[in-house]
Amino acid sequence: MDVVVVVAVVVVLAFLAISLLPEEGGNKRRPRQVNCIYNLKQTGIAFRLWEGDNNDKYPMAVSVTNGGAMELIATGNVAACFRVMSNELNTPRILLCPEDTRRTCATNFSTGFSGANISYFVNPDAVEAHPQMILDGDDNLTVGGVRVRPGILNLWTNAAVGWTKERHHGEGNIGMADGSVQQLTTDGLRQALQQTSVATNRLAIP
Repeated sequence: MDVVVVVAVVVVLAFLAISLLPEEGGNKRRPRQVNCIYNLKQTGIAFRLWEGDNNDKYPMAVSVTNGGAMELIATGNVAACFRVMSNELNTPRILLCPEDTRRTCATNFSTGFSGANISYFVNPDAVEAHPQMILDGDDNLTVGGVRVRPGILNLWTNAAVGWTKERHHGEGNIGMADGSVQQLTTDGLRQALQQTSVATNRLAIP
Protein backbone atom coordinates (compact mmCIF):
# COMPACT_ATOMS: atom_id res chain seq x y z
CA MET A 1 0.00 0.00 0.00
CA ASP A 2 2.86 2.37 0.87
CA VAL A 3 4.45 1.71 -2.51
CA VAL A 4 1.19 2.61 -4.28
CA VAL A 5 0.99 5.90 -2.39
CA VAL A 6 4.61 6.78 -3.25
CA VAL A 7 4.05 5.99 -6.93
CA ALA A 8 0.89 8.12 -6.98
CA VAL A 9 2.72 11.07 -5.43
CA VAL A 10 5.59 10.75 -7.93
CA VAL A 11 3.14 10.69 -10.86
CA VAL A 12 1.35 13.82 -9.62
CA LEU A 13 4.63 15.67 -9.06
CA ALA A 14 5.91 14.65 -12.49
CA PHE A 15 2.70 15.88 -14.14
CA LEU A 16 2.94 19.23 -12.37
CA ALA A 17 6.60 19.60 -13.29
CA ILE A 18 5.91 18.90 -16.96
CA SER A 19 2.90 21.22 -16.97
CA LEU A 20 4.98 24.11 -15.68
CA LEU A 21 7.86 23.70 -18.09
CA PRO A 22 8.43 26.73 -20.34
CA GLU A 23 6.56 26.51 -23.64
CA GLU A 24 7.66 28.03 -26.94
CA GLY A 25 8.48 31.66 -26.40
CA GLY A 26 9.42 31.03 -22.76
CA ASN A 27 5.90 31.38 -21.36
CA LYS A 28 4.75 29.14 -18.53
CA ARG A 29 1.33 27.62 -18.36
CA ARG A 30 -0.85 29.29 -15.79
CA PRO A 31 -2.40 27.17 -13.01
CA ARG A 32 -5.85 27.53 -14.59
CA GLN A 33 -4.54 26.19 -17.88
CA VAL A 34 -3.08 23.22 -16.04
CA ASN A 35 -6.42 22.64 -14.30
CA CYS A 36 -8.27 22.67 -17.62
CA ILE A 37 -5.85 20.11 -19.05
CA TYR A 38 -6.40 18.00 -15.94
CA ASN A 39 -10.19 18.25 -16.41
CA LEU A 40 -9.96 16.92 -19.96
CA LYS A 41 -7.60 14.16 -18.82
CA GLN A 42 -10.24 13.11 -16.30
CA THR A 43 -13.08 13.21 -18.83
CA GLY A 44 -10.95 11.10 -21.17
CA ILE A 45 -10.47 8.51 -18.43
CA ALA A 46 -14.22 8.56 -17.73
CA PHE A 47 -15.01 7.90 -21.39
CA ARG A 48 -12.66 4.93 -21.45
CA LEU A 49 -13.97 3.49 -18.18
CA TRP A 50 -17.55 3.76 -19.41
CA GLU A 51 -16.56 2.23 -22.72
CA GLY A 52 -14.96 -0.71 -20.94
CA ASP A 53 -18.30 -1.57 -19.33
CA ASN A 54 -20.34 -1.05 -22.52
CA ASN A 55 -18.96 -3.27 -25.26
CA ASP A 56 -16.13 -0.88 -26.16
CA LYS A 57 -18.52 1.92 -27.13
CA TYR A 58 -18.64 5.49 -25.90
CA PRO A 59 -22.04 6.86 -24.69
CA MET A 60 -22.45 8.61 -28.06
CA ALA A 61 -22.66 5.21 -29.78
CA VAL A 62 -25.09 3.56 -27.33
CA SER A 63 -28.84 4.17 -27.54
CA VAL A 64 -30.71 5.81 -24.70
CA THR A 65 -32.72 2.63 -24.15
CA ASN A 66 -29.46 0.80 -23.44
CA GLY A 67 -28.16 3.44 -21.04
CA GLY A 68 -26.29 5.62 -23.53
CA ALA A 69 -26.89 9.05 -25.04
CA MET A 70 -26.78 8.45 -28.80
CA GLU A 71 -30.10 10.05 -29.74
CA LEU A 72 -29.63 12.96 -27.35
CA ILE A 73 -26.06 13.85 -28.28
CA ALA A 74 -27.19 13.89 -31.94
CA THR A 75 -29.31 16.94 -31.05
CA GLY A 76 -26.41 18.67 -29.31
CA ASN A 77 -27.39 17.63 -25.77
CA VAL A 78 -23.91 17.45 -24.25
CA ALA A 79 -25.26 17.31 -20.69
CA ALA A 80 -27.00 14.00 -21.44
CA CYS A 81 -23.71 12.46 -22.55
CA PHE A 82 -21.88 13.47 -19.39
CA ARG A 83 -24.86 12.57 -17.21
CA VAL A 84 -24.73 8.90 -18.20
CA MET A 85 -21.06 8.90 -17.17
CA SER A 86 -21.73 10.46 -13.77
CA ASN A 87 -20.34 7.45 -11.90
CA GLU A 88 -17.09 7.60 -13.85
CA LEU A 89 -16.76 11.39 -13.63
CA ASN A 90 -17.59 11.50 -9.88
CA THR A 91 -18.12 15.28 -9.87
CA PRO A 92 -19.49 17.81 -12.37
CA ARG A 93 -16.75 20.23 -11.30
CA ILE A 94 -14.33 18.79 -13.85
CA LEU A 95 -16.71 19.82 -16.65
CA LEU A 96 -16.11 23.52 -16.00
CA CYS A 97 -12.96 25.19 -17.33
CA PRO A 98 -11.49 27.45 -14.61
CA GLU A 99 -11.30 30.28 -17.16
CA ASP A 100 -14.92 29.97 -18.30
CA THR A 101 -16.67 32.99 -16.81
CA ARG A 102 -19.90 32.43 -18.76
CA ARG A 103 -20.99 29.34 -16.85
CA THR A 104 -21.44 28.09 -13.30
CA CYS A 105 -20.41 24.86 -11.61
CA ALA A 106 -23.13 22.28 -10.97
CA THR A 107 -23.41 20.59 -7.58
CA ASN A 108 -24.67 17.29 -9.02
CA PHE A 109 -25.58 15.57 -12.29
CA SER A 110 -29.35 15.64 -11.78
CA THR A 111 -30.95 18.81 -10.42
CA GLY A 112 -30.68 21.53 -13.05
CA PHE A 113 -27.59 20.02 -14.71
CA SER A 114 -27.32 21.40 -18.25
CA GLY A 115 -25.03 22.99 -20.81
CA ALA A 116 -24.87 26.01 -18.51
CA ASN A 117 -22.54 23.90 -16.33
CA ILE A 118 -20.30 22.54 -19.11
CA SER A 119 -17.30 24.16 -20.81
CA TYR A 120 -16.43 21.33 -23.18
CA PHE A 121 -17.79 20.10 -26.51
CA VAL A 122 -18.09 16.39 -27.36
CA ASN A 123 -17.51 14.70 -30.72
CA PRO A 124 -20.48 12.31 -31.24
CA ASP A 125 -18.46 10.26 -33.75
CA ALA A 126 -15.28 9.74 -31.74
CA VAL A 127 -14.18 6.14 -31.20
CA GLU A 128 -11.09 4.78 -29.48
CA ALA A 129 -10.27 2.73 -32.59
CA HIS A 130 -9.38 6.04 -34.31
CA PRO A 131 -7.00 7.64 -31.78
CA GLN A 132 -6.38 10.68 -33.98
CA MET A 133 -10.01 11.77 -33.68
CA ILE A 134 -10.93 14.66 -31.41
CA LEU A 135 -13.03 13.48 -28.44
CA ASP A 136 -13.78 16.69 -26.54
CA GLY A 137 -12.35 20.11 -25.80
CA ASP A 138 -12.86 23.77 -24.94
CA ASP A 139 -16.08 24.99 -26.52
CA ASN A 140 -15.03 28.63 -27.00
CA LEU A 141 -14.76 28.15 -30.75
CA THR A 142 -15.27 30.47 -33.68
CA VAL A 143 -15.84 29.72 -37.36
CA GLY A 144 -14.99 32.50 -39.75
CA GLY A 145 -14.53 34.78 -36.76
CA VAL A 146 -18.08 34.16 -35.45
CA ARG A 147 -18.56 32.39 -32.14
CA VAL A 148 -20.30 29.02 -32.51
CA ARG A 149 -23.75 28.48 -31.03
CA PRO A 150 -24.99 25.58 -28.90
CA GLY A 151 -26.04 22.51 -30.87
CA ILE A 152 -24.36 20.40 -33.53
CA LEU A 153 -21.45 22.02 -35.37
CA ASN A 154 -20.30 20.42 -38.63
CA LEU A 155 -16.68 21.28 -39.39
CA TRP A 156 -15.01 20.52 -42.69
CA THR A 157 -11.31 19.80 -42.45
CA ASN A 158 -10.55 23.15 -44.11
CA ALA A 159 -12.94 25.17 -41.93
CA ALA A 160 -11.72 28.56 -40.69
CA VAL A 161 -12.08 27.46 -37.07
CA GLY A 162 -10.36 29.20 -34.17
CA TRP A 163 -10.54 30.05 -30.48
CA THR A 164 -12.03 33.10 -28.80
CA LYS A 165 -9.63 35.10 -26.63
CA GLU A 166 -11.58 34.64 -23.40
CA ARG A 167 -9.65 31.53 -22.28
CA HIS A 168 -6.02 30.45 -22.27
CA HIS A 169 -4.75 33.58 -24.04
CA GLY A 170 -6.56 32.71 -27.24
CA GLU A 171 -5.47 29.07 -27.27
CA GLY A 172 -7.50 26.00 -26.34
CA ASN A 173 -7.36 22.40 -25.15
CA ILE A 174 -8.68 19.29 -26.86
CA GLY A 175 -8.91 15.70 -25.70
CA MET A 176 -8.16 12.95 -28.21
CA ALA A 177 -9.78 9.54 -28.58
CA ASP A 178 -6.54 7.94 -27.38
CA GLY A 179 -6.86 9.73 -24.02
CA SER A 180 -4.19 12.38 -24.63
CA VAL A 181 -4.80 16.13 -24.24
CA GLN A 182 -3.29 18.83 -26.42
CA GLN A 183 -3.07 22.57 -25.92
CA LEU A 184 -3.33 24.18 -29.34
CA THR A 185 -3.14 27.50 -31.09
CA THR A 186 -5.67 28.22 -33.84
CA ASP A 187 -3.23 26.85 -36.42
CA GLY A 188 -2.71 23.74 -34.30
CA LEU A 189 -6.48 23.20 -34.03
CA ARG A 190 -6.88 23.40 -37.79
CA GLN A 191 -4.07 20.89 -38.25
CA ALA A 192 -5.70 18.55 -35.74
CA LEU A 193 -8.96 18.68 -37.72
CA GLN A 194 -7.12 17.77 -40.90
CA GLN A 195 -5.58 14.74 -39.21
CA THR A 196 -8.84 13.21 -37.99
CA SER A 197 -9.20 11.15 -41.21
CA VAL A 198 -12.84 12.22 -41.71
CA ALA A 199 -14.11 14.89 -44.11
CA THR A 200 -16.51 16.40 -41.58
CA ASN A 201 -16.15 16.57 -37.81
CA ARG A 202 -19.38 16.81 -35.83
CA LEU A 203 -19.06 18.61 -32.52
CA ALA A 204 -21.85 18.90 -29.96
CA ILE A 205 -21.55 22.35 -28.38
CA PRO A 206 -23.13 22.88 -24.92
